[in-house]
Amino acid sequence: MAASDWTNMAPSATIDHRSRAVEPMRSLDFLLGSLGLQRTRRPPVTDAGPRQSAHGRTPENVYPPVDPGIPARAIEEVLNAHQDLIDRIKVCYGMDRTRFEQEPLRLIRRYAEFVHLLPATPDNYFNTPGGLLRMGLEIAFFSLQGTDGHIFSGRATITTRRHLEPRWRLATFIAGLCAEIHRTLCHVIVTNEHGDEWQPYLLPLSSWLARHQVARYFLKWRPNVHETRTLGLFALPHVIPSEMLQALAADNAVIVPHMLASISGMPLYREHNILDDLVRRSAALVIDRYMQASADRYGTPQLGSHLERYLVDALRRLVSSDAAWRPNAERSRVWFGSDGLFIIWPNAAADIRQLLESDQLPGIPKAPETMLEILLAAGVFEAKDASQPTWPILPPEAKAVLDAVKLSSSAILFAGIEPTPQPLAIALCRACAAAPPPAATAGCAAQPSDSSMQLSLPMETDGRAQDAAALPHHADNIAARPPTAIDTLPAQLALVTMAIKLDAPMRLNPVVRDALVQIVDTLNHDGAAIAACPVASGLFIPLTEFERRNVEPSLALRALLEVKMLVQPAESRTPTVTQDFGGQQQVGVLLSPRFIAGLDPASCITADTGRH
Repeated sequence: MAASDWTNMAPSATIDHRSRAVEPMRSLDFLLGSLGLQRTRRPPVTDAGPRQSAHGRTPENVYPPVDPGIPARAIEEVLNAHQDLIDRIKVCYGMDRTRFEQEPLRLIRRYAEFVHLLPATPDNYFNTPGGLLRMGLEIAFFSLQGTDGHIFSGRATITTRRHLEPRWRLATFIAGLCAEIHRTLCHVIVTNEHGDEWQPYLLPLSSWLARHQVARYFLKWRPNVHETRTLGLFALPHVIPSEMLQALAADNAVIVPHMLASISGMPLYREHNILDDLVRRSAALVIDRYMQASADRYGTPQLGSHLERYLVDALRRLVSSDAAWRPNAERSRVWFGSDGLFIIWPNAAADIRQLLESDQLPGIPKAPETMLEILLAAGVFEAKDASQPTWPILPPEAKAVLDAVKLSSSAILFAGIEPTPQPLAIALCRACAAAPPPAATAGCAAQPSDSSMQLSLPMETDGRAQDAAALPHHADNIAARPPTAIDTLPAQLALVTMAIKLDAPMRLNPVVRDALVQIVDTLNHDGAAIAACPVASGLFIPLTEFERRNVEPSLALRALLEVKMLVQPAESRTPTVTQDFGGQQQVGVLLSPRFIAGLDPASCITADTGRH
C-alpha cells in the first residue's frame, strides 16, 4: 500500500477508534439510568496557571527548574493588594476624597503603572513580586507622616509657610514614593518570552506589557551594579504629571530642587534639606523593619547592603560642614595627596557614627570594622591588599605614620563642593612603614621620629633585653610607628604588645558584631571588666555578656551559627557550653580562634582551668 493511502486512512481510522471507545460509556450511562442512578461527570480543566510543557509538566515540577515569570496583571489588581496601606495614606494626608484622588492616589497609580510587580532586589529586602511598589508606598507613608512634626521654610513668614505647607507635604510624599525608582533603570532587565526588552526610559512597564500583549515577563538582574540614584530623575516624567510639577514650583524656588535632590541622592550644601532627612530616615526604617520581620520568618537576609548610601552621605556632609574634615588642614581627618584621597581611620568612624545617630537612623553600624567592610564591599574604599584594608600615610608636619582608608575616587567625597579641593604635590602613603628595619630598607625615606611614639628596649651590659615584664604596653601605637628594636624580638614576646580584635565575616549581623567587638576588646585591658575567656578550643563568651549589651542571646546564637563562627563540641547537640567564668559556672558560646586576630591558639588555656 502506498504511503499516501496510509495518510488518507489515518483520520478516518482515528475517528473510528474514538467512536468504539465511546460506545461502552454510553451503555454504562443507559444501565445506570435504568437503575435511577447517574454517573458523576468531572468539570473540564482550565489552565489558568503557567503554560505546561509537551509532557504536561509545569515549571515548578521539572528539572532543571524553569523561571515561571511574573504575570501581567491589571493595575487595579496590583493596587488591591496594597489597599490597606493606601487607606492609611489617605487618613494621614488629611484631605477630602477628591483632593486625595487628584494628588496622592493619582501618583500612586502612575507609580504602579511604571514599576508594576517588579521586586526591589533580587535576593535581599522586598525581593518578592510587587516589592518595589510596596517599598515605595511604605517610604512615602512614613515620610508623609514625618512632615507633621517639622517646619519647612522656617525663615519665611507665617503666611508664606501656610501657603507652601501643603506643597511641601506633597513633595515629601513624591520623594518617598520615588526614592528607589532608579532601580528600574540600572538594576534589572525586563523581557518577554521572546527576549524583547522593556525600555524604561520610553514608557511605563504596564504600557509595554499591554502594547506587546505580554502575558508573563521575566527578569535578568545585572551583576555587581552600584547604586546610581541620579538615574531616577529620568523616570519621574512617567510618574509626576507636568502640571503637578509646575504647581509645586509656583511662587517658590526651593520645593522642587529639594525634592529632586532627595530623589537623586545629591546633597544640598547651602541649606538644610528637611525633606531629604525625612525620606532617608523613613527608608532606613522601612528596610530595617523588613529585615527584622524576614529574620523571624525566613532567616536572616543580607545585612548592610543598604547602608552604603547613608555612610557615603555622612562622609560628604562631614567634609562640607565639619572643620575637622577640611581637606589638608592641620589635624584634619581628610588628606588629599598626589597618590589619592585618604581619611584617617578609625578616628573618622566615630564622627560618622555620631552624625548618623543624631539623624536617628535605625540599623546603623557602630563598629568601625563594620563600616569599613560595608564601604570596601561597595567599592567606596580601596584596600591596600587582601590582608590589609588600611594604608599607612604620613601627612605634612605629622610626627608619626597614621592608618587611613583610601577612597577609590575623590569625586565620591567632593561631589558638589565648590571650589573643588586640590591635592598636595607630595605623596602621602609611606610603604616603608610596614617594611623591615631601616638597615634593610635603604631606599625608604627617613621618617620623623617622636620619642613618645618609640618603643625603646633597655639593654643590659651583655646586650640582651631586660625582662619582658618591664616593657610598656603600646598596643594602640604599633601600627602608627616606624620599625624599632622591638621588631627583632621573638614572636612570643611581640605578642605582649599585639592588640586582640575581632575579625568576623561581613555577613554577620551588625548588632551582634558591635557587641562582639566590645567583648573582644576587653581582652586588651586588665581588671574585672574582661568579658571573655580563652580556653583550649577558642574564646568562651558568656551569654550574659550579650545581654549586658542589649543583644538577645537567641539572636546572637542564630547569627553566629549562620556564619559558622562557633566551635561546637562533638559530644554536644547544642551550640552552648558551660564554663567556669569569674568563679561560677556560666552558659556561653565558644568562638573559633580563627576569628580573633592577635589571639594565639597555643596560648589558650585548657577548658577545665577556669578563667584566663
